[in-house]
Amino acid sequence: MYRPVTVSRTSLPLWMIALIVFGVLAILGITVGLLVYFLAVENMVYYYQGRFTVLDIPHNENYARETSPENNYLSKILETKMADAFQSSSIYRQYINSQVITLDPDNNSVIAHIWLIFKSPRSMKENTRRRIETILHQALNNHSGSLNIDPNSLSLTEISKTTAEKIINNRCGRRARMSATHDRVRGGSNAREGEWPWQASLKINGRHYCGASLIGKRHLVTAAHCFQKTPNPKNYTVSFGTLVTPPYMQHYVQQIIIHENYVPGEHHDDIAVVLLTEEVPFQNDVHRVCLPEATQIFLPGEGVVVTGWGALFYNGDYPLLLQKAPVKIIDTNTCNSREAYNGMVQDTMLCAGYMEGNIDACQGDSGGPLVYPNSRNIWYLVGIVSWGEECGKINKPGVYMRVTAYRNWIASKTGI
Repeated sequence: MYRPVTVSRTSLPLWMIALIVFGVLAILGITVGLLVYFLAVENMVYYYQGRFTVLDIPHNENYARETSPENNYLSKILETKMADAFQSSSIYRQYINSQVITLDPDNNSVIAHIWLIFKSPRSMKENTRRRIETILHQALNNHSGSLNIDPNSLSLTEISKTTAEKIINNRCGRRARMSATHDRVRGGSNAREGEWPWQASLKINGRHYCGASLIGKRHLVTAAHCFQKTPNPKNYTVSFGTLVTPPYMQHYVQQIIIHENYVPGEHHDDIAVVLLTEEVPFQNDVHRVCLPEATQIFLPGEGVVVTGWGALFYNGDYPLLLQKAPVKIIDTNTCNSREAYNGMVQDTMLCAGYMEGNIDACQGDSGGPLVYPNSRNIWYLVGIVSWGEECGKINKPGVYMRVTAYRNWIASKTGI
């Protein structure tokens, strides 16, 4: 008699079945929970581009110039109006930033192009967008101020993060990343990535030699004395970023333009323009600083920042990371006192630092930027590191080329 092969079936214990069921349900619960969180709870960042028309403004082409007093004055009023409206609204927790990007004069009016950032759960995206438009429309319709704005001219479009960054990076003096304080070059501290995107390292045969400031797609400004060793452009390269080595976004130099009145070994007219062989692609951590108007005034006592890879103290070690140091503009008469520089500081120069010493630019910072943030937090190149007695000495602050004094010269050499 044949016997079929029999397979004995053993049933799983109830506790194991319960454990498996519980595990499956837990996985499903977590999956559903995550979906709900990402769709309904977690905030996503959204970017918007918009425009509206400011009426009854006499035609003036200066509104189109991003560094003109007219542009900054009107932009500041509009930015304050927008910020106040959003910060006092029901979506104030979702508001991140709003800026005027450009102004276009148009007959008897000015068209303001704006840029907005908000955070919102995905499920509330459209509702948030409608609220933004409503709040902005109401704010523009409020004629309590001196401006007459047409609220019906408002248009708002969502844009990608890439497009938003491209818009902001093409404007001068904007910073994608900002530190809460300037912190305390000699007496300085490490800069954060992208904090000073116009800072450049001018290298001789691959080694850092001087600082420089990016002012256009192919142009930088630096100190004339940086080229005393050799004026041959082929010996120089330029790199960016916070690390001085390895070089980041390295570029080659096509031409060096030294001020015609500069005399090697002397301090006057210590300024030069560098033309690169190729354009620098602007991005979050590399783009240009604003050049001030020739008539712009920076008063003594104003807070400014000097940056560079110079020595941490006189004849000291050189850092790998970019350093930043807050200093103050010093009155020229004070700087020219007998105990200080005894009349050596000319009108085309400015002093910055502290008469009590300690915080200062140092060797290797030459040619680098001294920058100032205006009330809109847009940064301007005020000075170019030039000379001083050692670093951080009492009554011997840093002396810089005053950029406003050379604004027309820079324009004549660069078209900027």
